[in-house]
Amino acid sequence: MQDLLTIMRRLRAPDGCPWDQEQTHETLRPYLLEEAAEAADAAGSGDPAALSDELGDVLLQVAFHSVIAEEAGTFDYAAVERGIVEKLVRRHPHVFGEVSVQGSADVMRNWQQIKAQERGGQSRRPEDRVPAGLGALAREAKTQKLADAQLAGTPKVSAEQARAAVTQAAAQAPDTARGVADVLAAVVTWARSVGVDPELALRDRSLATLRALPGPGPES
Repeated sequence: MQDLLTIMRRLRAPDGCPWDQEQTHETLRPYLLEEAAEAADAAGSGDPAALSDELGDVLLQVAFHSVIAEEAGTFDYAAVERGIVEKLVRRHPHVFGEVSVQGSADVMRNWQQIKAQERGGQSRRPEDRVPAGLGALAREAKTQKLADAQLAGTPKVSAEQARAAVTQAAAQAPDTARGVADVLAAVVTWARSVGVDPELALRDRSLATLRALPGPGPES
């Protein structure tokens, strides 16, 4: 990691790379999203070498942002590393403390309570709890999950009910952006009811389609 940080500092130096010198936290946002998405694809590919390569690209983004912050005097890589280490220890009292748990449900319940304590007991706005950078299907799934959690007592939707809702939404939706969004939201509900991650499911299908296409041709 120190070698990577040293390289980034060299690239950002006055006699370094003009492109790297121009980058900011803001301009790097698309690359951070892209590299994370490519790493997610590699994680599902079954190819360890590809995953190792893509994780390196993600780590590059961590180093890039850390060096930019180091130059501005806001934080550095050591702070990033120290922060995540302290957070993991703090949020796993059943491993590093005296708390007892009976299963993953207890772990998640404690995790949420500890996160709330870290914020001084203050709740975040719903829009702040679902990252805007997520894919639209993943964001809708998290939004629905958050809504379910806040509307205690809401009956759980069965797979049959969710599938019927998709059919009804598709039949009634106008041919507009709102109509399409309503159908997609119903599809996400159906996916959740059968334990399928809609974002990953569609990504895998798109990848399979791309792999089935003819070889290199003109770019569109």
